[in-house]
Amino acid sequence: MGMKVNRILPEPSELKAEYPLSSDLAALKARRDAEIRDVFTGESDKFIVIIGPCSADNEDSVCEYVSRLGALAPLVSDKLILIPRIYTNKPRTTGVGYKGMLHQPDPEAAPDLLEGIRAIRRMHIGAMEESGLTAADEMLYPENRTYLDDVLSYEAVGARSVENQQHRLTASGMDTPVGMKNPTSGDLSVMLNSVVAAQSPQQFIYRTQDVSTDGNPLAHAILRGGVDKYGTTIPNYHYEDCMRLWEMYQKQGLANPAVIIDANHSNSGKQFKEQIRIVGEITHTRKHSADLRKLIKGVMIESYLVEGRQNISDNMTYGQSITDPCIGWDDTVRLIREIAERC
Repeated sequence: MGMKVNRILPEPSELKAEYPLSSDLAALKARRDAEIRDVFTGESDKFIVIIGPCSADNEDSVCEYVSRLGALAPLVSDKLILIPRIYTNKPRTTGVGYKGMLHQPDPEAAPDLLEGIRAIRRMHIGAMEESGLTAADEMLYPENRTYLDDVLSYEAVGARSVENQQHRLTASGMDTPVGMKNPTSGDLSVMLNSVVAAQSPQQFIYRTQDVSTDGNPLAHAILRGGVDKYGTTIPNYHYEDCMRLWEMYQKQGLANPAVIIDANHSNSGKQFKEQIRIVGEITHTRKHSADLRKLIKGVMIESYLVEGRQNISDNMTYGQSITDPCIGWDDTVRLIREIAERC
């Protein structure tokens, strides 16, 4: 019974000293942050593509994927900003199962949180060095984000976390964009309430400290579809859904109305190939509506080196997801080029 302390983990400052960010990479992040910020404030009309594995499960394959993405990015940089999806924490519906590299740097081994925090920082820095890109991660544990806050250019609050007070308040103190997903019920008002909280000044306890924030004007919505009480998925990426969100934004009077649309999860029913069609519809919708061109800032896509998914085993396929299924690399290249052409 009760909670047992296994070990004391390093403070974020100690981990950053162990794996420091070079001045060149710090400058890269500053440039990327400014470019991405301009999209959310409306100063840039570039389209954001947050793309990568469902979970960052292997340092070598993730860094190879991001390196390929880095080579592709300059070819579409006049239209798109590519943000690698390097998600190192995974929420689990039942609370059991693989929880991401933070917990298990080796998916086949027992949890090791000390090596996990080292592995995720090492991987993020390695991906930056190899690709010239800065990444997105999910803020699943608000107290842990300071292990990576100097390397990330985008963070997402998931559908199961979006109503949690600590997530909302922590988001209010970030200086980079944070996306608040609609909850699994699909309720847009809950999502926008979280955006309000994140854009507002707050005072709260964070890592044993009394902290205050100014609010984050770059906090915004993410549409990921919902599930009704019968377990049926309800997409919310269509024109009517986006217009409804636009109207709700106008009534709230929030800063920088914006949405990123997640093409997988309950929008695709986890039919991963559907992401290609869904992204096509989103770009068409945006192109033919002046209001939605202002609102829809980008898409999220789950993609990896090898399409589909696999179970954790002794003989796993390199570069294939061990959580939700993803499109493969060839489809990824074609899709990114098509998005650039449509934008």
